[in-house]
Amino acid sequence: MTEVTATPAAAPEEGRRGRKKRETRERLAHVATLMFIERGFENVTITEIAEAADVSKMTVSNYFPLKEDLVFDAYEGVVDSLARVVRERAVGESALQALHRVFVSSLDRQHPVNGRCTPGFARLVYDSPRLRARERELDEQREAALSEALADATGAGPEDPVPHLSAAQLAAAHRALCRRVRALCRAATPVVRLREELTGLAGTAFALLEPSFGDYCVRER
Repeated sequence: MTEVTATPAAAPEEGRRGRKKRETRERLAHVATLMFIERGFENVTITEIAEAADVSKMTVSNYFPLKEDLVFDAYEGVVDSLARVVRERAVGESALQALHRVFVSSLDRQHPVNGRCTPGFARLVYDSPRLRARERELDEQREAALSEALADATGAGPEDPVPHLSAAQLAAAHRALCRRVRALCRAATPVVRLREELTGLAGTAFALLEPSFGDYCVRER
């Protein structure tokens, strides 16, 4: 028989606490988003969300200091999405090629890199100036994360402007594609049609950048 001590048991206990916190966070975001979609973002208060989720107002605020992040609760994955594509690009693949490949291959499902969502969510964000403003902030953070990933991948120094300038252009193309995705989501466009249109549009967008970025940030063996 193996001796059971208090020390090994600590990790599972921490795991349970972490799971409960994650589940509470997800439940709050889910309840809030449904209320926002039904009534509009500006028309729902934190107090009403707390009552609907059967928690205190302080609990909601502790998990979500910004009301907007009840909607964008997965923002960390979104902010890191383009940088992650660069970090995980294949050998011989440039940053541009990786971003193109992952965008197109993700279109069959909701994914942080493509902006796909339900029609209700798309309309919720579009109809709220505060949510659109928060989404722009997240886009800026995503561009900054992409810039850092490009700098790391190319060994650029802190004063080198190339990663920042490159990220600005790559992220701009990505934002244009995502805006079109959202417009199609608001219109409840069938997935087959959305995939077909965005595959073609992505081909055009990334082809325009190919002369400048086709050989930039290629992953070596």
